[in-house]
Amino acid sequence: MIEPGESWQAMLAHVWHILPLALAFALPVALVGGLLLYWLRRGSLATTLTVLVLIPVLATLAGVLGISGFMFTPALTTMLLVCLLVALVTVPAAIVFGRAIARHSVWEREARERERAAEAARRDLVAWISHDLRSPLAGIRAMAEALADGIVVEKDEVTDYAARISGETSRLSGMVNDLFELSRITAGALRLTMSAVPLQDVISEALAAQTIVANQKKVQVLADADVWPVVTGSDPELTRIVRNLVSNAIRHTPPDGTVAIRVGIDGSEALLAVDDSCGGIPEDEIERVFEVAFRGTQARTPDHSGTTGGGLGLAIAKGLVEAHRGQIDVRNHGDGCRFEVRLPLATS
Repeated sequence: MIEPGESWQAMLAHVWHILPLALAFALPVALVGGLLLYWLRRGSLATTLTVLVLIPVLATLAGVLGISGFMFTPALTTMLLVCLLVALVTVPAAIVFGRAIARHSVWEREARERERAAEAARRDLVAWISHDLRSPLAGIRAMAEALADGIVVEKDEVTDYAARISGETSRLSGMVNDLFELSRITAGALRLTMSAVPLQDVISEALAAQTIVANQKKVQVLADADVWPVVTGSDPELTRIVRNLVSNAIRHTPPDGTVAIRVGIDGSEALLAVDDSCGGIPEDEIERVFEVAFRGTQARTPDHSGTTGGGLGLAIAKGLVEAHRGQIDVRNHGDGCRFEVRLPLATS
């Protein structure tokens, strides 16, 4: 009979005997797995986790086969079945968790990119607005000082200065209103009172507000419709959308050019298209036209009407269209570009 102390010593000696053999078979598998993981470092996270789970299972299997001398005994068969069951459980789990972690990582990366883009847009907005606010303020200050110091005394000159101060003040007021509107949209504080709104009334009101500017630039504004649809929306915000798009089209259309507004119905949506004669937008800029403070004036017809805003009109229009559950897009069309808005039709 073997004493307990002698049995323990014999078992320990047996372990030390088979340990190098098991290591010799398992280590190459682990090294190959490590190289495979390095090669897959830029691959999908699900694949990486699957390989990471398979490495210890395959290394264990290689070690067991090595120490058994590839003698398929009942004990070895049992061990192989256990390894197979472990692989059947862990590999699908690794694939599922890998895909979930990958989706979460992609979401976090996209969130960081959106945050960086928003921060860059805010910096651009501050830079643009600071510049645009200084220009009219400097003009108002200079004209006010000229009036206060008695430099301008003739009645006609005083009237002209007063009119110019009023114009610059209106421009500043419009920029402040744009900033307030944009802040409401970005903060999610915009509340719309939805109703059935005839699109013909909206366009008529928007065009009436742009008539003076169009006449000053000698730009012809035309509106055409196969049928005038009724949409679901808020009248003031819909008018703001059309006014911003028409104002942008007039601003970038050269004198004696034409701005065309076309209205129709496409399925369950009302279709509003505003065509200008700006000469087109470069392909590398067309995706940025709805960004805050983006103007792209270096690539489009310069504006000399004095109506240039803070670069917020299209960003506001996009936010208001999306608040109406509509879509807005832009593309080059003919000798200019086309802004296309789709809005849900009012239900009867």
